[in-house]
Amino acid sequence: MGLSEYERLAAREGLQTLHAANLATVDERTASPEVKRLYDEFRQGFGRPQVPGILQCFATHPPLLEHMLGVAKEMLFVDGALGRQNKELISAFVSASNRCAYCADSHAYSFRMQGGGKDAVEAVLACDLGSDAIAPPQQVLLQFARKVTESSQEITEADMDTMRTVGWSDLQIAEAIHVTALFASFNRVVNAFGLPSQELLHNYEQEEAVHGG
Repeated sequence: MGLSEYERLAAREGLQTLHAANLATVDERTASPEVKRLYDEFRQGFGRPQVPGILQCFATHPPLLEHMLGVAKEMLFVDGALGRQNKELISAFVSASNRCAYCADSHAYSFRMQGGGKDAVEAVLACDLGSDAIAPPQQVLLQFARKVTESSQEITEADMDTMRTVGWSDLQIAEAIHVTALFASFNRVVNAFGLPSQELLHNYEQEEAVHGG
């Protein structure tokens, strides 16, 4: 069996250190004891030796970092009602829509690691929701996420009925709203700080090509 998502990241994360272009994040070497404790909590909880750049952005306000660790553990990186693959699908799509290279890359990588197809991820990153590579229920899911992102004030009961018609439950719809809205925030934080892409998806696809995946 191949490496898990986090084992694979851990194996290559020492290769580069990202630097935010616009505003300094919180480096562990100079972090407060409270932030160091939260970074340790992240490493123990997720099995990753390096703290991601987005968490280093949140660490400028330690209570926010602590809150975001809870969101990651209880909402983003668990199956929940939608399942991890669908959450990563939404996360990658919303991030691509918001032109956030860092988040689009990292969640496209996670989508692939959760079993998502190469053609599907390419369509998602191109925001091509008419692609045959995206299954019809997922097309509807992403169309809903697009409307939440671009014109949430226009959401009506008819949008909920469209989601229900293709099989999404009310709890799944609620999770889709939460994930979409969270990434509206995450993308803006990352873009404003100036975090570059980690090139996780590119490296993944290269490794897959080498090993015949």
